Amino acid sequence: MSSSVFRFARRSPAVAAIVTSSWSFSSSSKCDDAPPAAEEKPATPSFGMNPDSKGDFHNLFPRRQLWQPKQEYPWWDKDWDGKSPARTGDDEADRKQMRKLRKEGVTRHIILVRHGQYDETERDDAKRTLTEVGRQQADYTGKRLREMLDGVNEEFGPCNIKVVRVSNMTRAKETADIIASHLPGAERPLPDPELNEGRPAHNVPGGKASSSTIKKTDESHPRIEKAFQKYFYRADPPNEEEEGDADRPKHEFEVIVCHANVIRYFFCRALQMPPEAWLRLCTFNCSLTYLTIRPTGTVSARMLGDVGHIPYGLTTFSTHPGFNW
Repeated sequence: MSSSVFRFARRSPAVAAIVTSSWSFSSSSKCDDAPPAAEEKPATPSFGMNPDSKGDFHNLFPRRQLWQPKQEYPWWDKDWDGKSPARTGDDEADRKQMRKLRKEGVTRHIILVRHGQYDETERDDAKRTLTEVGRQQADYTGKRLREMLDGVNEEFGPCNIKVVRVSNMTRAKETADIIASHLPGAERPLPDPELNEGRPAHNVPGGKASSSTIKKTDESHPRIEKAFQKYFYRADPPNEEEEGDADRPKHEFEVIVCHANVIRYFFCRALQMPPEAWLRLCTFNCSLTYLTIRPTGTVSARMLGDVGHIPYGLTTFSTHPGFNW
């Protein structure tokens, strides 16, 4: 499969199944007498978890669950989202194209918010509601984002917060509702189950993975990776011929309220770090993890697990209060 087809396939899984399947014909086809074609096996992905890999990774977990980068670390994959501008064949023309894109393109700002503290004594998700501390954390977070939305003055101008997204888990939806109450006008799409908590990858360092951990990784990784590809990408280049595109704001902010494991995995993937490093990071309740995606495709982190907007007396990591744990 060509690289262009693969990029299309990985961003459109339902269509990918059609792209890689063999054709079938009715009984009236002129090819009735031809021998049946062998079923074509889908091409092995050029990056990600390779289901065909055999053996274990240092006796820790199946090698098929090891993330394989498209470019060898620490090289940066310029076409990580499949949206890199096509090369013209002229180096100078390519440089001019990127300079123009850098100057006129749109920067996407993605703010990942971990949900507030919640009742972990319950097993049923519907009953795992925010604690009083969790509700206060969410309120402080909403006020912080409202300050960004309004701006302070010309120098610290308003931030164009367009949308508040959320997973389909109770604690995240309650957090998003409180935050969104401070952000009038922000879009509120339906909750997305692909943002639900789960085990996105194995963690290194770590001991030998149990069978249940291997199973959870098989169950959660494809869904969480799909969510990453859905929400992380550079903005489309400005179209001078499309009405109103020239007046489009140069910065667009998006808030995604979800979960600690998901946020840490997104952080590693966005910065093209080994996803197996996710458990080395820490995101407190209602913390802000903030990444920018430039129109040229470069990605940088402005915050990781920031809780400066929450009073120390309300700072928690799950059931752990403060920092002495």
